Amino acid sequence: MQSPRTLVESVEHNPALPSGPEERFAGYGVMGVPFSSGHILALRHFPASSVGPGYNSVWIRDPAGVWTMHSTTAPGSSCPRYFGSALGSASTGGISILWQDDFSFSVEAGDGVDLSWDVTLAATPVTRLMSAVAGSVPERLWRNRTFLRAMGAVAGPVLGAGHIGLTGRVPNGQTFGARPRRMWFVRKSTAHLHGHSLGQASALPVQDRLGDFWIPQRGIFMIGSSVFEPFDPATHLAAGH
Repeated sequence: MQSPRTLVESVEHNPALPSGPEERFAGYGVMGVPFSSGHILALRHFPASSVGPGYNSVWIRDPAGVWTMHSTTAPGSSCPRYFGSALGSASTGGISILWQDDFSFSVEAGDGVDLSWDVTLAATPVTRLMSAVAGSVPERLWRNRTFLRAMGAVAGPVLGAGHIGLTGRVPNGQTFGARPRRMWFVRKSTAHLHGHSLGQASALPVQDRLGDFWIPQRGIFMIGSSVFEPFDPATHLAAGH
């Protein structure tokens, strides 16, 4: 299998959105890394979006369980469009992602966030198997919510990540579908927020979630796409705060 960096570069040069009437995003991300401090960090990098320009987004949960999202585009065209009602705050500013080698990258978020985050990935027999299975799934099955529920139920225990939800509803009310195509474990992750270390990557006592999107209990990096029910301000909560 090609390295994550090689595949990410391919996505950057040719980001292909899935077809369909939904709001669609394609790229990669760290689904979530829980830390011994009680924080959770997550990353989304979508070079392709059907609702606006591509963007980066960093999700941060503090030990009290309060979530914030910091994105490079406005909340109405980034992750708070779907998760805003569950957030303590949402902001817009700079986020950089720099690959150090084929399996390691760093994330820097300024503009008041003051986050420095290093991530090292690893391929294992389990991630290779799951990538092979996900990579062979035909498009029609990715549109089948029963299949997505079954795949998520299997993937969680196989990956040792607790619950994994590939479909359901986000806090703002829209239905979603996640379509992972390739995945790796986060082998090592260190982070400093406002100059303070978040400790070691470590599962939380109680797994957290945002709506039906569960944050894995171990770090998982995925390349793929996501689709959401079209946003309707008449029936959904407004994105952001």
